[in-house]
Formats: sequence, structure tokens, C-alpha cells
Amino acid sequence: MQHFTASDGARIAYRDEGAGRPLVLLHGFMAHGGFFRGQAPLAANHRLIVIDLRGHGESPANAPKVERIAADVAELAAALDLRDAIGVGWSLGATVLWHVLAGEAGQRFAGAVIVDMTARVCNGEGWSLGLSPEVCTARSSAIREDFENFAAGAGQAMFAQPLRAELREVADWASAEFVRNDPAAMAAVWGSLVDQDLRALIAGIRQPTLVVHGGQSQLYGDDTTAHLVATLPDARALRFEQSGHAPHLEEPERFNRALADFAGRLSRAGLSQAAI
Repeated sequence: MQHFTASDGARIAYRDEGAGRPLVLLHGFMAHGGFFRGQAPLAANHRLIVIDLRGHGESPANAPKVERIAADVAELAAALDLRDAIGVGWSLGATVLWHVLAGEAGQRFAGAVIVDMTARVCNGEGWSLGLSPEVCTARSSAIREDFENFAAGAGQAMFAQPLRAELREVADWASAEFVRNDPAAMAAVWGSLVDQDLRALIAGIRQPTLVVHGGQSQLYGDDTTAHLVATLPDARALRFEQSGHAPHLEEPERFNRALADFAGRLSRAGLSQAAI
């Protein structure tokens, strides 16, 4: 792991491997950069930059907020002088990526891949494409009061059910990695995440975007994906029928092909020239 010192002095861990067009991989809540281990083959033809987001993995923090995590990514992109990059944001990582793309660092990114995420996590008046308020509240309580059981269960539930035999090992690994997190840090990240409402922000994201959705996701459905495609100015969807919330873990070979194809076809003409 390499380390980058953010503007507030925090040390952010990341891996930088391969050469070619940069792919910046941003993981989900309670995960870390190792959850993109299945994407390692992409380093044969691309520059892979895999970050442990603040509060996760080897980037510890006391009370991380989404906006600060996004600032870390933007600052790292500037420090590495990334150009023509593609950001890949899974779940929490998608929210972080949207903030990055909407800011000054967005000019360093030519495209985006969003993996199983919504513009607003908690439902409310006029919005039903996230999680119910009851589920959001229950998760907040579980993180504070019974983190180990919550994290272990989440590690299993993010995969398509019933769990395929070939995914049992990776699901058990995911649960164990989730449990290793600091509960206080996760409570802070979750609290910040559920406060996000990026519906207006994403309408201004100009980078061509591929919206990846797990057909068996227990979190977000086809209607959520349809909203993103309709709201983002230049976007198309790709459904992974055999996946839940983590297509890059559940169908890594297909995911890698799709990402490499998107990166290879992406041009200044937009996603119409990068159709999957």
C-alpha cells in the first residue's frame, strides 16, 4: 500500500498498479480496496488506482463524512495528476464519486461507472427509490448497538440469494472484513451517507456514465437504475442478472469485460460511442 497525506493531515492508503487509462476504484460502505481484488487483471491494460476510503481499511479516521471522503479522492487525483480517468463507484463509492465529478476534480475524469447505488439512500416525501425510513433507522441502531452482528449479516446479504456455492468463501471473507471496522467510524459514515440527497447534483454530471445494477440486489431495484439513467445527462444501464449488490464480486469476469469495453470505447462523443 502507498499513502497520501490529505490536506487535513490524514493518511489515505491506496494502490497504484499498471499503466494506461486510469481506473479509480471506490469501494462501498464497510468495505476497503481489497473488495476490488477481482479487478486486478485489468491492470494488464489500465492503470488501477484502488483507494481505502477514509475510515475504512488502512485509512483510519474518527468521524468521516462523505464530503471529506470525496475531498480525499479529489486531492489524490490532483496529486497523481490523473487525466482522462474513469471513476468506478460502488454503493458509498458512487456517492463519493458523484461529489468528485461535480467539483473541480471532475475535469480529470472522462467517464464514470456507478455500481448499485441510488441518488438518495433514505426514502421520504416524493422519493421511494431508496430504503424505507424504518430500515434506515434500524440500520443506524444496529450499527451503534450490535455492530458485529450487523456487519456480519450485511456481508452475506449483499450477495444474490440463495448464495451460490462458489461464492460462499468470498461471502464469508466479506463478512469478516466488515466486522473488522471501527463501529464509531462506520456510524459516522452511515449517518453522513443517509443525509445525502444528490438528485439535483447528478443532473449536472456531464461525464458519460455506465450504471451497473445487480438484478437480484436487495437494496435497489430496476426503477432506481431507470431514475439514474433518466437523470444523468449521458448514461446507460447494464444489468447483471446473477448478482446482488456487488456485481464486481459476483460476476467479476463479465464486470471486467464491461469496464474494459466501456473504457476502450469511451470518446469525446459521449456514451453513444461507448455503448455496451
